[in-house]
Amino acid sequence: MNLQVVLGRGTDGVADRRRADRDLDLLQALRDREPMAAERLVSRYGERAYRLARGITGNGQDAEEVVQDAFWAVVRKIDTFRGESAFGSWLYRIVANAAYQKLRGRQSRRGELSLDEVLPFFDEGGSHFAPMADWSPRVDDPAIQAELRTALTSAIDELPAAYRAVLVLRDVEGRSNLEIATALGLSVPVVKTRVHRARLFLRKRLGHCMTTMEATTVTACAS
Repeated sequence: MNLQVVLGRGTDGVADRRRADRDLDLLQALRDREPMAAERLVSRYGERAYRLARGITGNGQDAEEVVQDAFWAVVRKIDTFRGESAFGSWLYRIVANAAYQKLRGRQSRRGELSLDEVLPFFDEGGSHFAPMADWSPRVDDPAIQAELRTALTSAIDELPAAYRAVLVLRDVEGRSNLEIATALGLSVPVVKTRVHRARLFLRKRLGHCMTTMEATTVTACAS
């Protein structure tokens, strides 16, 4: 299980540069209106776009509709892409905009969680007022990975859409802060803040999960 998102492990921009280079052929195919260009677009970015759309909307069916609309927009608007940013960043921005539009179009929305109510408190020096237990050495234990994966998915779904979006792009897709800022129309400091806060929230939720599992194990052994 990939727990970059939980442990806060950073990524560099090497993969982003490789993607940018690889997208040149796809970009040309789209501009030339090649018959298989749209299929290649879906093959290359379909899963990534879905993860982002799912992260924002919190709903699989909505995410599928978002991806379809966004990819159609990419095909139609490909001549407006000027290369001022990476092709992937441009595509992600279209997907994100479509996902946020889908959210706004819902007649009834769920109440969004306020992270301020659940994040750890900090003292004046910037340290956690109540230190969080370090359970990270246990995340590779096969005996608990299934429960952790379920808890992680649930915690991500609890995040507000704006935080889910940056988290998916940073810790699942491995995009740089600059690329995320470009894709979502944010400043780099805002991206860093949202990623940090989202990670803290996940760590707290998973910490609670670990504590519950340990208590259950102790009770079972004692009985």
